[in-house]
Parts: sequence; structure tokens; C-alpha cells
Amino acid sequence: MEARTVYLIKLGELTLKGNNKADFEFVLKRNLRATLKGSRAALETTHGRYYVRCPPEAEPQVEEALDRLMGISGWAKTRIAEKTIEAVCAACVDEGKALFDGGIRSFKINARRTDKSFPLDSYDIACKAGDAVTEAIPELRVDVHHPQGTIAVEIREKAFIYGFGHRGCGGLPVGTAGRGLLLLSGGIDSPVAGYMMASRGMKIDAVYIHAYPYTSEEARQKVLRLAEIVGRYSMGIRLYTLGYTAIQMRIKERAPEAWATVLLRMAMMEGAEKIARRRRSKCLITGESLSQVASQTVENITCTQSRLEIPVLRPLIGMHKEAITRKACAIGTYETSILPYQDCCVLFSPPHPILRGDPAEANRLYESLELEAMIETAVEESVMEKCGFP
Repeated sequence: MEARTVYLIKLGELTLKGNNKADFEFVLKRNLRATLKGSRAALETTHGRYYVRCPPEAEPQVEEALDRLMGISGWAKTRIAEKTIEAVCAACVDEGKALFDGGIRSFKINARRTDKSFPLDSYDIACKAGDAVTEAIPELRVDVHHPQGTIAVEIREKAFIYGFGHRGCGGLPVGTAGRGLLLLSGGIDSPVAGYMMASRGMKIDAVYIHAYPYTSEEARQKVLRLAEIVGRYSMGIRLYTLGYTAIQMRIKERAPEAWATVLLRMAMMEGAEKIARRRRSKCLITGESLSQVASQTVENITCTQSRLEIPVLRPLIGMHKEAITRKACAIGTYETSILPYQDCCVLFSPPHPILRGDPAEANRLYESLELEAMIETAVEESVMEKCGFP
């Protein structure tokens, strides 16, 4: 029989759901099977746990998929033993050796007995398994309060033992919270905003505003790369690129210089809303953080969304830059975001932008620009590219 590696998957927040829990689990299984396609991995489910069995050569694909799967709290490569204390202790010794080889010098046993017919309770399992490990590996000591490593034992239909657990993305399965459209730039913030909404179960598309030749092809490729990274967490992204060169030049020629950024943001929102309606998206998503830049004061945010009919979600609104940057590093977008290719907002930013715009004045200036036909043309001529699909 072909050797198979087993991964134990712990469900996250969706275990707290009520009568609609089955709907969330259905989407999670669908997403997991999509990311495992071609790996010859098989998914098995029991109450509160999923198991993936795969041939050893598929381990890299399976582990990458589990690292990026929204809706699970954790996963571990797992040993399976018969439900006898002797078999459990032997498997724990093997895990202890693996921990020791990995530089771990203190450990504890975390035992859980779901099958109450097993003759030992959780405490007794932990004591006997801990004794077996320290007897086999005297250099590995027990520390129940501050261990460097943990060996988990779960007594279910069989005994599952693992020492190296991995934290999952958590949240809810992508596709359980409707669809949103992300305004994706080449900066640090907007990819993080997209990730955070995907972690709440939202399926996201994205729109990128391009102003060639003022924004370079390298800048567009940078955004494509960001969409690819975020798409791996969000079951893929459809990225729509809108050409806004003529619109930006119209704003530069006709609008008061101090208002340029706010008016451009209003035009971007209008174009994004048109794409959102085509995709049946329920909202727009931005990477705005309150007062981080001039266009993100509460007054200017009010101006930029004042013409919209769909809501704008801003998952980063109360986060400071350091926290956003840490999240960007964690999800793998930071190194791409800091590449020196600037987007259109930066290139056309006035030296002294208005800080607290009045919505009535903003709309009067915006209407005088007569941008509607130009935005409609940009939407009609938009280019769609698929990024990060399984």
C-alpha cells in the first residue's frame, strides 16, 4: 500500500456557527479541494476535525494550501497510532525525538480524550506519555508552564499524535460573506485590506487605476504581483485595470491644485463602483487609515465617498502604520509593496493638499470637470486579469 502522509486540520471560528454551520463547512471543503487539486490528496472529515491524506511528494503543495486557507485555526502533520497506551507512548517518543532534533529541550504533553471509552483520562495519558519521552530522551525535560515544544495527543476514532503544530489563517471560509471590490494600489495598505476582508469570508475582486506613461509598466506589474499574493489567500482575484491618464490630466488642468487628490479619489471611487455593479459586488474595499495622509481625514473621506450608492469598507481605518506593516510582512506583500514604482496618486499629489474638504464644494468642483463619459470609457476599455487562482 502506498505510504500516505496525514495532516490534521482544526476548524476555526465556523465551529461557533449555529444552524447555518453546514453552509460554512460546505464552502470550506470546496475551497480546500480546489487548492489541493492535482495533488492526489484526499479529504476526510469527522466532528470538529478534517484530515488530509496525501502521498509524500505532495506535502509541499498541501502545506502551502493549509498555510493560506481561510477558515482553519491550525494544522499539523500527524502520526496515527492504535488506541492503546503503549502505541500512544511510542508515537510520543518519536515526536519527542523530532522535537529534540529540532533544537527543543523542554516539552509538555497536551492530551485530549474525545473517545471516553479509552481506559485512561487526559491527565493519565499525559503523565504516562511524558514519562515515556523523558525515559527515552533524558535530555528532554518536562516543563508544563513554559515549554519550548508541545506534543499533542488526541484520542478519537484512532490516536493522533503531533509535535509541530502550525497556526492557520483563522477567520471564515472565502465565499461565505458575499463579494467586494478592492481598490488595489502598489502601496503597503490596500493588499492588507484585501487580505483582511478575505479572512472575514468575503470573495474579492480588485481594480487598479493606471495612468500610463505617468505610471510605468513596472508599477502595473507590481500591482499584478500583489494581486497574485493576496489571491492565493482569497481563492483568486480578478484584477481590473482602468486607464485614467485622460481623467488625471483633466483634473490637473481644470481643478484647483489643492483639491487634485480628493477629486481623483472621487473619480476612482466612481469607476470602481461601476466595475462593482458589473461584478455584483456588494461593497468597495479600501486601504484607508484615518489621518494617515491628507486624503484620509474624516472630512476628505466623506468627500470621496459622497457620490457612491454602495458602502465602502475600510478594515484598516483604526490601525497605525506599524501594525499594517507587520501584517504586510506576515502575509508576504511587504517586499513587493516597497518596490520603487509609484502609483498615480503619489505622482499627481499636490504639495499643499486640502485637509478638510467640504462635500458640497467637492461635488461642485467634481461636476464641473465633466468626467462621467471619460470614466465610462475607462470602464468599457478596462482589462481583466486573473491572479492567484488555485
